Amino acid sequence: MKYECPCGYVYDPDLGDPDNDIRVGTEFDELPEDWVCPICGLGKEEFTEVDE
Repeated sequence: MKYECPCGYVYDPDLGDPDNDIRVGTEFDELPEDWVCPICGLGKEEFTEVDE
């Protein structure tokens, strides 16, 4: 499942977030609580599920 930030950034577990040491395959609910959008800095609670 992919999740989208209001700024348009989409977190995709198949890509992870290597710039922030989040490895490929990390599901959204497994992200650290303090992880934020790498584009705008909003927290996980602001993201919504994206229909694939």
